[in-house]
Amino acid sequence: MFRLLREHGFAVSEGVFNRFIDEKGNLKASLRHQTEGLVSLYEASHLAKEGEHVLEEAITFTTKQLKSLMEGSLEPHLREHVTHALELPLNWRMPRLQTRWFIEECQREANINPVLLELAKLDFNRVQSIQQRELREVSSWWSNLGLAQRLPFSRDRLMESYFWTVGWAFEPQFARYREAQTKAICLLTIIDDVYDVYGTMDELELFTDAVDRWDVNAMDKLAEYMKICFLALFNTTNDTAYNVMKEKGLDIIPHLKKAWADLCKAYMVEASWYHEGYTPNLEEYLENALVSISGPLALTLAYCTSDDVTREALDGFQSCPEIARWSSMIFRLCDDLGTSKDELRRGDVPKSIVSHA
Repeated sequence: MFRLLREHGFAVSEGVFNRFIDEKGNLKASLRHQTEGLVSLYEASHLAKEGEHVLEEAITFTTKQLKSLMEGSLEPHLREHVTHALELPLNWRMPRLQTRWFIEECQREANINPVLLELAKLDFNRVQSIQQRELREVSSWWSNLGLAQRLPFSRDRLMESYFWTVGWAFEPQFARYREAQTKAICLLTIIDDVYDVYGTMDELELFTDAVDRWDVNAMDKLAEYMKICFLALFNTTNDTAYNVMKEKGLDIIPHLKKAWADLCKAYMVEASWYHEGYTPNLEEYLENALVSISGPLALTLAYCTSDDVTREALDGFQSCPEIARWSSMIFRLCDDLGTSKDELRRGDVPKSIVSHA
């Protein structure tokens, strides 16, 4: 109950777990062999906020006890649940993948409600069929765009790009967002490769200026391979803005072009650091990297294409409000943990996990 309420934004106190604390202030030893309860407490404890010591202790306690139970003779279905939980906490998982796993696990339970199980399967398959149709549509767009073929040095990652958006917002009503975000991720991946591995400094400066000006007339100065890249970005972004204008009468172009310009400027800073052999300090790196990770762009696009966006909301919108900065910082640090070695190998600035002066 605690986990579900916190997941949905309710301010539930960790005090609800005081019943599990003994007179010495530790979690009761009697909890050690209650496997399902330990898994539930383990999952709930990962929603701890800073300074919530009971939940912080619960993470350590439940992790240790569950690993100890795995060394014993657990029933097969309990062993599967514990293994799954220890592999990755529930609130860190992608909802659709977790749903699929949970449905398959429920089929093994003897006391499962068959009607609810059938309803869950129908719902999952219905949503998946919608997403498969969306993927076909963006796949057709990507193929017709021809950008990956014209720029063979770049990463061609349509499927991964769409899969990201399903992880962020899988519900059917967010189809417009998934389409716009998938297109943006495909484009920024290629543009990132242009800055990281292919473009010269002079070419990159001209491209950054063209995006900042948001002017097709600036294409004349661009290298041939950059012209199609810029035009694809320009037309795709304006098409997204057109759909919002058509449906809601709102002009989101100023917000989108600023987000793209900020991203390209951040890429430019990193390219300059690399070509100059300069190693930024951690603060300097992170201030630029929280933009170059594309978090502000992704959140701007999500905000501007949401169903309930209003003129008043847009008037008060900042392209990188405080919540976007911290979300992007987490995004950057997690990405650095996973991709630093590959990016350094192909030519990029040192990441946050590398020692900075």
